[in-house]
This record gives sequence, structure tokens and C-alpha cells, in this order.
Amino acid sequence: MKDSNFLKEMNAKSMWHPMAHPADSLANPPAIITGASGVRITDIDGHETVDAVGGLWNANLGFSCQPIKDAIAAQLDVLPYYSTFRGTTNDQVIQLAEELRRFFEPDGLSRAFFTSGGSDSVETALRLARQYHKIRGEAGRTKFLSLKKGYHGTHMGGASVNGNANFRTQYEPLLPGCHHIPAPYTYRNPFNESDPERLAQLCLQALEDEIAFQGASTIAAFIMEPILGAGGVIPPHASFMPGVREICSRNGILLIADEVITAFGRTGSWSGSRHWGAQPDLMCTAKAITNGYFPFGAVMIAEAIAEVFENDTSGKAAIGHGYTYSGHPVGAAAALACLAETQKTNLPENATARGQQLHQGLLALQEKYELIGDVRGGHGLMCAMELVSDRSSKAAIDKATITQIQQETYRAGAMVRVSGPNIILSPPLVLNAEDVNVILTALDTGFAALT
Repeated sequence: MKDSNFLKEMNAKSMWHPMAHPADSLANPPAIITGASGVRITDIDGHETVDAVGGLWNANLGFSCQPIKDAIAAQLDVLPYYSTFRGTTNDQVIQLAEELRRFFEPDGLSRAFFTSGGSDSVETALRLARQYHKIRGEAGRTKFLSLKKGYHGTHMGGASVNGNANFRTQYEPLLPGCHHIPAPYTYRNPFNESDPERLAQLCLQALEDEIAFQGASTIAAFIMEPILGAGGVIPPHASFMPGVREICSRNGILLIADEVITAFGRTGSWSGSRHWGAQPDLMCTAKAITNGYFPFGAVMIAEAIAEVFENDTSGKAAIGHGYTYSGHPVGAAAALACLAETQKTNLPENATARGQQLHQGLLALQEKYELIGDVRGGHGLMCAMELVSDRSSKAAIDKATITQIQQETYRAGAMVRVSGPNIILSPPLVLNAEDVNVILTALDTGFAALT
């Protein structure tokens, strides 16, 4: 391995970083993480911090889950790779599909299509939704509806249903036929409505109106995150997702739950859909399916949707879609070990307890610092603070200020994530009460450094 001086000198010079301006990465080289253990990460200078980002929403079991590491090593010795394209499969992926069927049975999901990650899973779900309607003789159902502020990955399809201009503008024109409705976002919404239940009803009415305007017979699916993640951790009222489910069912529109973030315990329930009591037709998963130790994902498919494909005699159900690494045996082995450990550890229980502690601590910081305009959380370990330069006008904070808060917080002992005006917290689901206190103390130090 090259020495630390070489690594620091070459940092960001030979690669571009996702979600960053190349010039900004050169001017402000990113932290070089060289080690991790438990819920803590260590940088190249030996500075240790609690990882309040959880890798990238995915290291639910932290960085020391030995059963997953052992499963990966063992599988590499036996079968490091083979394709699952037509005609071949592997033992690990067959076992995993059955375990996922059992895990997601309460969500009404019974088949899996394997991918390489979250963006792949979204792209797959969009394609399968269109194909489903073609098999049924409704080829005109090609449009997609989604929420403003929603995030659905970076493929052309996912970017098209994304509800944030930052992920769209520089890549347009995108997929035609994608339309967005207001998100149930109490802090900022076009209805100027702060009551969550009332706002949910207004957003559901907006969905009804958009369906009527577009024509139900032209719409393939509505895609949503049960709790909006990258858009700023926006939890809807409990009535919202069940309301979406009812509207979609009534209009013959498929409901795609994007659970790349929310599946496997993050919300305090085993899935975000289960958290709200709504069963989707398709569910996108990835991230925590292998704890981030191997790139892997799956689209889970409801029994009724599967039957349409499997009973087709026209040939329209032949799936002309897939990835070289779909059902990768090493990824499947990692996912099997991860799923077993996830259930054994009962992550939702700890996510709920620690999430409440973190949320209450953030509310206390809001009382202390005028820069914190809104605090969102209360559903597992998903929290965010939206920063403003002025509370009365809700004017967004400038990038330099929020970046400085992030850096000071990091120096004080916690890695946090900045997304627009939001500081987002998504730590591993195995952290303890003292870890939460470290995060809150570090944030307090970060804000105090400015004020």
C-alpha cells in the first residue's frame, strides 16, 4: 500500500466522486477512510468517529459482522461467479430467493428478481410494470407517477421519476411520461398546510387529480419511498401510503415501493410498507440486503403480478432484461448471512429505541440553535435537520455554512451527511445509547463553532 502522503497528494486527482462537482473534490479533498469497526470509522490520520451515515444507509449491522465476511470468503473458495441468465443458476441464489419469500410474505411478495444495487432495482421495477400491462393487453399504460422530493437512483428511468431537480436538470431530456405530485412535506408544501393528516389528504387528492388529467388507462405505476430518504427524511402521515394503495388499486395502477433504504429494519419495522400497513405490487431493495459488504439488490414481486407473467402464453412475458451480476453467488451468500443476522439481532427494536433517543436529542438542539429550522424523524433510525438562514422566512442556509458544520461535527467525533440544506443521520441499527450521545455532542460542537 502507498504511504499516506502519496494518498493525500493523489486524493480526487485520478477519479471523479459521485454526487460531487469534480472541481470541489479537488479543492476540498474528501476524507480518506482506511478502517472501520463496529459503528466507528477511522481516517488516514487515525481520527475515529461514529459513523452517523451508516456507510450510505446500508451498514445496518455495522462494520464488524463476521458471519457475512465468512460467508463471502467461503463462497469465493467454492464458486466465485456464474451467470443466472437463462439455463444456469447457483445454489446460493435459490436459497436466498426462498428466504426472501418468507421474509416478505407479510408484504404479499413472493418472487425475486436480482440486481446489482438500488438504481438497478428501480430500473427493473419500472420495466416490469410496463411489461405487466402489455401482457394484460393494456399497452397504453406507459406513464409513471411519483413524488416531488422523492429519490429513485441514477439510471435514466430512476432519474426520470426522481422528484429533485439536482438529479435531473443536467441529464434532460429524460424518459417521457413521468409526472410528479406534491410530497406530504409539512415544512414546505404548495398548500401551506402544516397539519400532517390534512396535508396527506391534499396530496392524495393531487394524485387523484393527476390520474384524472393523464387518464388512468395511460399510467403504469406510482413509485414512492415509504419515508423519503435523500430528499430530507420526510415521513408522511400514517394515512398516506394506504391511501395511495387504494387509489392505485381502484385505477389499475401498480404501486412500486422503493425500499432501497427502508427495507430490513431501518424504519423500526421490517419494511417501510409494513410500517404503514400497505402492500405494494413491486418492492425495490438493495443496500442493507448485504450490509453494504457486496453490491447486490432485489426486486420483490407480488403473487398476483407473478401469476400474470407465469401464466402468459403469448410470449410477451419473456424477460428481456437482466444484469451480468444478477444473482451473483457471492452476493447471494452474503445476503443469506446478512438476513439471518438481521433477524437474529432484531434490528427494528433497537432502531426504534435509538431513533427516538436521537430524534429527541435533535429537537433539543433545535431549541438551542436558530439555524435548525425543522427536525424530522421518529420512525426508526432515519432523522434529518433542515437548516435555514432565517426561521421566519425559511430561507435555505448557504452551502459554505452547512459544510462547515459538517466538518466541525466530524472533527468532534461524528460523520454526518449533507444533502442540500439537510443534515441527514442514518447510523447503523446496532449502535447503542452512548453512540447516540456521541453523535449529539458532536453536532452540538459543530453548531457551537459557528454560533
